[in-house]
Amino acid sequence: MSVPTAVSAPLAVLGRDVTVPLVTGGEVTYAALDYAASAPALQRVWDDVAGYAPYYGSVHRGAGYLSQLSTDLFENARRTVHDFLGCRGDDQVVFTRSTTDSLNLLAAALPAGCRVFVFETEHHASLLPWRHAEVTCLDAPSTPAQAVQTLERALAAREPHGPALVCVTGASNVTGELWPVRELAAAAHAHGARIVLDAAQLAPHHPVDVRDLDVDWVAFSGHKLYAPFGSGVLAGRADWLAEAEPYLAGGGASRKVARRADGGVDVEWHEGAARHEAGSPNVIGAYAIAAACKALTEAGFDELVARERYLIEKVRAGLAEVPEVRVLSLFGDDAPRVGVLSFVVDGWNSSHFAAALSAEYGIGVRDGLFCAHPLVRTLLGSDPGTQGECGAPEAAPGERSLNAVRVSFGAGTPDEHVTRFVTAVTELVRDGARWNYRTEEGRCVPDRSAAAGTSAA
Repeated sequence: MSVPTAVSAPLAVLGRDVTVPLVTGGEVTYAALDYAASAPALQRVWDDVAGYAPYYGSVHRGAGYLSQLSTDLFENARRTVHDFLGCRGDDQVVFTRSTTDSLNLLAAALPAGCRVFVFETEHHASLLPWRHAEVTCLDAPSTPAQAVQTLERALAAREPHGPALVCVTGASNVTGELWPVRELAAAAHAHGARIVLDAAQLAPHHPVDVRDLDVDWVAFSGHKLYAPFGSGVLAGRADWLAEAEPYLAGGGASRKVARRADGGVDVEWHEGAARHEAGSPNVIGAYAIAAACKALTEAGFDELVARERYLIEKVRAGLAEVPEVRVLSLFGDDAPRVGVLSFVVDGWNSSHFAAALSAEYGIGVRDGLFCAHPLVRTLLGSDPGTQGECGAPEAAPGERSLNAVRVSFGAGTPDEHVTRFVTAVTELVRDGARWNYRTEEGRCVPDRSAAAGTSAA
């Protein structure tokens, strides 16, 4: 693999110069390695939003200049996202609050009797919205080919042969592994089903082309795509959305409203995206997503993907030098992935390890079950009965030791952050923590009331 010559991040992000205190004394530049949860906003996106902010106005409802400007900006953002995703000509782009909101919107639009097929490996955002439909939860596959075979068998066996939807991630938020989306889409369509792609972890790292992948819908979140604010997207086929009751009832979704003689209300709902965008829309959030789409497109995904592969190999090579570390994987070490890796360390509770990375090295990672509880439990394959020293506050009794550490990075990550992370893991495993830690409200935190010293791992 060719090593990129630049050691700085290809795209500037907010917070890149923020310093944080270390419990052992002094300060260090913060290493944000939790991109899979929320990526820092691109500096360009922030600048674009700041440039628009003085011209903010109401959308679709105002005759004034700023309202018309904001309406044009909002609808242009929709077209930018449409192009970014390679949507078909008649596909709709609906702005939502998040990936979770997008998939709940689609769940509310399912036709009667629709059967949903979803792997147990999904993030809760794509695993849970279908609770009002008949759901078939598929076992975790050990290879991409097995994923396709599992889906084909399940679809072929379904009775009755009515409408069906497959929901699948593009890249795992736990392992970072890429899923065979194109092959799964072909299997779904061959059996008369539709497919929605959860691209929350894929879109920030790889190009997503609806036509090339042949998916029916795609959902993603702005806050993982280097855009601030609570915004998301559901893009794809219009028919199920057009036939469904509005996701939210209110202004913007309604075309005509009139009182009836009996005191009731008659409503004629809008067609198109407006049908499911009731209320005043998050114009700045939509504009931020569009600005991020433009920035990633102009930076070039070929270059971004190549550099991220270099960082992935750097992390994997460093962790491989520490025998106590086990990287979690469904498809094996050679599976292509985005910049997301989860691991456990022999002798350490993962929450304790993550706390030490933060307090002693200024490195921000994630620990826990990553809103993908069934998948992490499958990957760990361990008895959750032994209580850990520190654990996630939402863990059920007896399951606090069942967690992992996740490191994730992207276009805003400088080489130095990855190098510091690998060094920190090596030192913590070799030398132990340099501070004492305790559990506070379910989180592992430095014990500032005690004298510094090596804490039992």
